[in-house]
Amino acid sequence: MATDYDSPRKIDDDSGQEGFTDTLTRRPDPSAGGIDVDETELAESIELPGADLSGEELSVRVIPPQPDEFTCSHCFLVRHRSQRVSRASGRQVCLECAA
Repeated sequence: MATDYDSPRKIDDDSGQEGFTDTLTRRPDPSAGGIDVDETELAESIELPGADLSGEELSVRVIPPQPDEFTCSHCFLVRHRSQRVSRASGRQVCLECAA
């Protein structure tokens, strides 16, 4: 439902709004007993990222580096040989890491 924000708003005089002091007197005491939450039960129900995935199997086909590819010694990505820059130290670095 679309709302026209430019139209005047209705103001009800007898809306039953209470004053600030009335609201404060009705608030429950924070030191009073609340809901008991078992922290160990809560902790067991939360699954953290990095959980044990030893039972999972991957279905990804791994292709070894091809003869026209190299592994960048800085970012460790497999790149095409046209992106290779050789450093004086003999390490092979890609164009992006060399920049």
